[in-house]
Amino acid sequence: MTLKVIISGGGTGGHIFPALSIANELKQEIPDVDILFVGALGKMEMERVPAAGYPIVGLPVMGLPRKASLKMFKFLWMLFQSMRKARNVIQDFKPDVAIGVGGFASGPVLKAAVRAGVPAILQEQNSYAGVTNKLLSAKVRKICVAYPNMERYFPAEKLVVTGNPVRQHLLQPVDREKALKAYNLTADKPVVFVVGGSLGARSLNESVMANLDYIAENQVQVVWQTGKIYYQEMVERLAGRKPANLQALEFLTDMDLAYKAADLVISRAGAGTISELCLLAKPAVLMPSPNVAEDHQTKNAMALVENHAAVMVKDAEGPEKLFKQAFRLVMDKAKLAELGANAKSLAKPNATADIVKVILGEVKKR
Repeated sequence: MTLKVIISGGGTGGHIFPALSIANELKQEIPDVDILFVGALGKMEMERVPAAGYPIVGLPVMGLPRKASLKMFKFLWMLFQSMRKARNVIQDFKPDVAIGVGGFASGPVLKAAVRAGVPAILQEQNSYAGVTNKLLSAKVRKICVAYPNMERYFPAEKLVVTGNPVRQHLLQPVDREKALKAYNLTADKPVVFVVGGSLGARSLNESVMANLDYIAENQVQVVWQTGKIYYQEMVERLAGRKPANLQALEFLTDMDLAYKAADLVISRAGAGTISELCLLAKPAVLMPSPNVAEDHQTKNAMALVENHAAVMVKDAEGPEKLFKQAFRLVMDKAKLAELGANAKSLAKPNATADIVKVILGEVKKR
C-alpha cells in the first residue's frame, strides 16, 4: 500500500526549504510515496513547491494581527474557512501521517489531522517555539527540534533533537573556480556575500546603501541579494552611485555557488540560514532581525557567538558597524578559519534523515 504524507506550512524560505528537504528524503527512502503539500494562498510556497515537482493545496489563511483591529474579523473568517478546507483535504487525501513545519497553514492542517486520528509530527526550526507549534504540541506524537532546552516550550517526552534540514544540493561538491565565474568574481580579492533571506531584509539593505563609499574604497567584492520586494527600489537608488565591486541581485537560486564563492557571509539569523552556515563551515557576521517573536533570531545568533562560530552586529548598529566589522574580518584569514571550524562543529549533517526516521517510526506504530 502506498504511503501517503501531508506536509504543511510555509510563508518564508525558512519553512519551505526544510519542508522540501523532508519530502525529497522521504522520496529517496520510499520512491512511490504520495506527498501532498498544504500552504497559504498567495505565499511563496505556492510557486516553490510545484517548481520542485510536488502538488500543493492553498488555504486562505493569514497571520494573527498583533493589535486589536478590524483585521481580527478577517483573520477569524479566514481561519474558519481554512479549518473547513483542511478537514476536507484530510478526508479526501487520507494521509498516513501529517507533518507541520511552521507557518500559517500548519495549524489548521495538523489540527484537522489529529481530529481524524492521523499521527502528526512537528518540526520546529527555531530556538524559540512559535505560538502555533506550542498550541499543537499537546496533540502531536513527536516534535523534531534543532536546539537543546526546548522542554521550556514542549512536553519533554515528545522531543527529538534532530537539527534542521538543509537544502541537499548545498552539500554537493562545488568547484570554487566555477562558483567565482558564475558571479563574475576574481580569485585575487576576498568575497563577501550579503543575504537577507528569501524575501530580503530592509535594514541589511539600508546598511549596504549607507556604506557605498566605504565599499568602493575597499578591495573586497560584494555580492548582495536584495530580496524580491526591495530589488527595484535598490536598483533605482543605486543609479549613478553603484561601486564597481558591488553586485545587486534580486534572488539567488544557485546558493551552492554563492556560498562556495564567499569568504564571509553577512546575513540575518534565521534557523535555516544558521544550519546551512554551520554545515558548510562558513564564517559569518550575523545581524538578527528584531521584528520576530521573542527576538528568537538573536537567540539563534548567540548560540553561534557563544561558541566562537560567528560574529554578531545589532540591527540598529548596522549602518555604522556592519561593513567595518565584515571587511576587517574578511582580511583576517586565521580568524575566518577559526569561525568556520567552530561553526562546522555545531552542524547536524544527518538532520533530514533523522527526521524521516522519526516520521516512519510513527507510521509503523500506527
